[in-house]
Amino acid sequence: MTRRYSIAAIFTLSILLGSYFSFALQVRAQQHPMTFFVTSVNIGKGGDLGGLAGADAHCQTLATAVGAGNHTWHAYMSTQARGDQPAINARDRIGQGPWYNAKGDMIAHDLADLHGDTLELARLGNNITKLSALTEKGEIVPGLNDNPDPQDRTWAYASQHPNSNRHEMLTGSQTDGRAYTDNKDHTCNNWTSSAAGNGSIQGNTGPAAQIGLSDRNGGGNGSWNSSHPTRGCSQEDITFSHGVGLFYCFAVN
Repeated sequence: MTRRYSIAAIFTLSILLGSYFSFALQVRAQQHPMTFFVTSVNIGKGGDLGGLAGADAHCQTLATAVGAGNHTWHAYMSTQARGDQPAINARDRIGQGPWYNAKGDMIAHDLADLHGDTLELARLGNNITKLSALTEKGEIVPGLNDNPDPQDRTWAYASQHPNSNRHEMLTGSQTDGRAYTDNKDHTCNNWTSSAAGNGSIQGNTGPAAQIGLSDRNGGGNGSWNSSHPTRGCSQEDITFSHGVGLFYCFAVN
């Protein structure tokens, strides 16, 4: 009889503990609603996103679809000075933080934390990794060496295989989150061009976009926001180096 009571007590305790942890996770998510995500789908026109307004609208639409439309969402993207239009820095348009992913995990406390503005913060790094840079649906973005296939550098393949590598995020930014000031195109003509490039990734002097790596793994310096350029702005060019035209979205408020 005593043994039966002990087993029942253990069983009851396990249920209670399970309920507690489930409740704790729910409370955690409620305490920290999503204020950061990677777009789960692209716009489909290469580097032509309809400008910053089009990119922001894409963030807002995806966030609204999962119940986070109460925030104002901006794409993490810079634009370059053109004519009488001044440059816009990605870091200046995403609010002040803190930012949390779809699971309630903190990505960064503030802008300085996000960009490593001091030596100490740069040493510590933010929390954008393969396991934390989730889509608005809470899904991991496939990264380098995930389901590798020789064809995954083509849009025809990548568009039909959502688990293929797509870790490159369009940013047009330097590592400090600011716009480039040289004469090269780092933003696909401020996110309005889907023109093909005229060379390799490193040798391209025509249309291109600077990208970061959501899994911090790959060519260039492995930076989350400024690793290397694409070889052009067409959908095919952007896919060639393992991206499909995804980008980061941050809640401004």
